[in-house]
Amino acid sequence: MRYIITLAIASTPAFAEVPKVVTDIPPVDALVAQVMGDLGQPELLLTKGADEHDFQLRPSQAGAVAGSDLVVWIGPELTPWLESAMQNRPEGAASIGLLDAEETMLRGYGEDVGAGDHDEAGQDGAGQDGAGQDDRADGDTDPHAWMNPDNAQRWLGLIAAELSRLDPENAATYAANALAASERLVTLDNEIAAMLAPVQGKPIVTFHDAYGYFAAHYGLKLYGSIALGDAASPGALRLKELRKTMESGGVLCIFPEAQYDSALVLQMAEGTGARVGGTLDPVGSTLEAGPGAYDAFLKGMAQTIADCVQG
Repeated sequence: MRYIITLAIASTPAFAEVPKVVTDIPPVDALVAQVMGDLGQPELLLTKGADEHDFQLRPSQAGAVAGSDLVVWIGPELTPWLESAMQNRPEGAASIGLLDAEETMLRGYGEDVGAGDHDEAGQDGAGQDGAGQDDRADGDTDPHAWMNPDNAQRWLGLIAAELSRLDPENAATYAANALAASERLVTLDNEIAAMLAPVQGKPIVTFHDAYGYFAAHYGLKLYGSIALGDAASPGALRLKELRKTMESGGVLCIFPEAQYDSALVLQMAEGTGARVGGTLDPVGSTLEAGPGAYDAFLKGMAQTIADCVQG
């Protein structure tokens, strides 16, 4: 079943008010907020510090989903709890599943990522674990597509187009807001590229395999990750191989992650010479929600990586 843009079979609805919009995660919420501007604001479902994969909606949030005019989300691959909640919406209610949108550039797990492999890559080294304890397979679609700002650029247009369809009276405002957001994002993208240029090709390790889009876009070198999937339990063989490489001095930095205990990261780094970097937050769960959250998310992640690698 596809979740690109669900349109009503009947004629385009006319809203007396700005559409009620619900979003799943902070980066998506920020993009929608930028397009809506002063006309209104979306309702973000994922609460601060919560796990995007295993989240339980409050009754009020379930009601917001059921009564929404538009749901903008990554898709069931990332937030399966929202898929079931959306079944309570009227037939033909509008939604944008960004991961399934034709404009979205996708990558699979297990693709190589190295310096200069822009938008064509994934992770190498320590990538296989015969213990079979990791919860995804090479070739599966990586749902963390918001980490590539080129996808965000495409999504701004999709969001503006759907809001304009639902609310044609304000179509010009949505289009202007999307254009302004796109121009800001180009500037930010260039700033981040310059910030990360000195660390290209310098091997790093992350807690789990969620950073392929970001690394490929900016030419970073991901040696590997402690865990593959978001809910994975890393196998002993995987950890042993990763530790061996770190002991050889092949990894400069290893990064803990929000929502996960840093104890294993500290244990893996001990005695290897690899520096422990700041905490990465791949979904922006620790940020204040709002239109500035996407920019803060990208820049914060880049700064954290650059600070550690450049030591």
